[in-house]
Amino acid sequence: MAVGDWVLLAYRLPREPSTPRIALWRGLRRLGVAQIGDGLVALPADSRTREQLEWLADDVIEAGGQAQVWLGRPGSGAQEREIATRMRSAVGDEYGQVVAEARGALGLSPGQRKRTLGRLRRELRRIRRRDYFPAVQRDEAIAAVEALAASLEQLAA
Repeated sequence: MAVGDWVLLAYRLPREPSTPRIALWRGLRRLGVAQIGDGLVALPADSRTREQLEWLADDVIEAGGQAQVWLGRPGSGAQEREIATRMRSAVGDEYGQVVAEARGALGLSPGQRKRTLGRLRRELRRIRRRDYFPAVQRDEAIAAVEALAASLEQLAA
């Protein structure tokens, strides 16, 4: 595996008030960043990830903190594989939760199934946006959500 480009966000925020720290944490989680160190996160570099981290850096600066966005490469393919494996594993766990919820919803009332189906479809879209190194659980999650949808169609027929 050739070592690829990564976009990094180095940041430091004051402890108080805590609201900007929480907002940053949520934004980083939504993007699915790899935590490289304290105040240092990374994503595979493309125009979308770079822009997203630049926006978060702006938010940090507006909140009185310090932030810099860098482009770089891991020192070796092994380091990059380790980061990718951690990211893939985290996303795989999220897909696993979707599978469990979709299968569990099969025993619910039609109204509850429909609400769960909508929520799980939204969750799949959110997870796929941060699935930079496709997790093997993705196909299973998609199939479980589609099986839930099919169970509703069978009830309607």
